[in-house]
Amino acid sequence: MDTRYAPVFLSHGSPMTALESGPAGAFWRDLGRAIDARAAAGGTAPAAIVALSAHTLARRAVTLAAARHEAVHDFGGFPRALYELRYDVAGAPCLAPHVEQLLQWEGIDVEHAEAGGLDHGIWVPLRDIRPRADVPVLPVAFPPDWTPARLFALGAALRPLIDEGVWIVGTGSITHNLRLGLPRPGPVPEIPASAAFRAWFAERSAARDWAALLQYRTLAPGAATMHPTDEHLLPWFIAAGAGGEADAPLRLHASVAGGHLGMDAYAFGPDARALADDLAAAAATPA
Repeated sequence: MDTRYAPVFLSHGSPMTALESGPAGAFWRDLGRAIDARAAAGGTAPAAIVALSAHTLARRAVTLAAARHEAVHDFGGFPRALYELRYDVAGAPCLAPHVEQLLQWEGIDVEHAEAGGLDHGIWVPLRDIRPRADVPVLPVAFPPDWTPARLFALGAALRPLIDEGVWIVGTGSITHNLRLGLPRPGPVPEIPASAAFRAWFAERSAARDWAALLQYRTLAPGAATMHPTDEHLLPWFIAAGAGGEADAPLRLHASVAGGHLGMDAYAFGPDARALADDLAAAAATPA
């Protein structure tokens, strides 16, 4: 029975993706259908989701172990309809001590918090991936000042969860510089800096060039332009660490919103190809 899910990194984009989903939203819905198809074929949906988002940050790792979560509207200045969207889902408080133990075994300081709520980096994609809110979620905060290598190690500490049917989901954005303006709906040409950065990341991933990826800040073209601060790319390294170094990161989706907000998604580890195949089958099947 197929119970293993490859760790993934999802670019969650602007909160407006919840209302104007575009190609990324279609990809998320296909991903949800791929999970449903796997379960219908004798496998299972994920037992739980461990979510690590660019918007849930702390001075040390923290498990948010509430019994229930709801959507947190952690933004301002958007249309009223966006604030009316909800996503209520079970938490995974019983999983939290296990996650904490895995991190502690690797010397990673972690706190337990009886806190709830999903930031938009988590609930926006999950509304499309699991619209029935049928998979419990355990958010885990992480420090935004940790290096990619240190966060890769945090992800590696979580790797045993994969064998237990837990889906490790990092969310951020493959490019993220809102100083360039909020994305506008409709087709907008991608700026050269965004295209160069996304292409470099895809090429270095396909080559399994971990040394370059971990030093993206100094080696990737346009790194400072496309990531004035690191936090939106850091979940990529956590998910990558959970997948391990042996397999090349696999880009599952590539698109851009508003000319500069990359919406790429990646899967990691030995189960990435199986997830990609499930996704392709779901995309080819009429909804």
